Amino acid sequence: MTSQELLGLLTYHWTTVVTELDADDLADLTATLREMREAAADPAAVARAMRRLKRTLSALPPGHPVSEALGGHRYAGAPGELPGPAAVDAVLDVLGAPPPDPGELLRRARERILAVPALSEEEHTALRGGQGPPPAGLIRLRDPERGVRYPRFQFAAGTAEPLPVVLRINGLLRADLDPWGAADWWLGANRWLGGAPAALLGVLPEGELERAAAELVGAP
Repeated sequence: MTSQELLGLLTYHWTTVVTELDADDLADLTATLREMREAAADPAAVARAMRRLKRTLSALPPGHPVSEALGGHRYAGAPGELPGPAAVDAVLDVLGAPPPDPGELLRRARERILAVPALSEEEHTALRGGQGPPPAGLIRLRDPERGVRYPRFQFAAGTAEPLPVVLRINGLLRADLDPWGAADWWLGANRWLGGAPAALLGVLPEGELERAAAELVGAP
């Protein structure tokens, strides 16, 4: 995983990054990103800022996907490899500067995600004929008012039959560990694909959607 890919992963998991970092670390993260953006023409300054960024992100819990990318074999940025300004801008866009209250950021993101069409636990069970547990790999969100919700884009129209491409991509996005982050990827604008991935199901080739998700998480 390159430094640019690491920033992509940070953008994807921003909803959990802002809640797992304390206020000081979040402020350092934003300040370092802004410094990196302003020093875009100075490779040495960008490299120094990238090292500080990784030190700040080391405060994330060990099980967080960004921590795993930093601490495991998945991160292998070369000394001369630096992120482009667009990758830095993407992170700054979602974090904001100065960063808003993390709880408010998370609340707004979850409200947006919960506003899309979804099946309730009861509806999902009824459509499946009440047989067995839900298939593994589905995005399963908990609404404090309405209970469990399964975003409808995951299923074939009018059924509770999961789309195989959705299950494959959910696996890449680790929806079992971060269902909100996975839902945010599916439902948010994607510059590479030219729209929200969920809206492009059946429009773009499945392989293109899978490559976009794999590129984000650094999967082969």
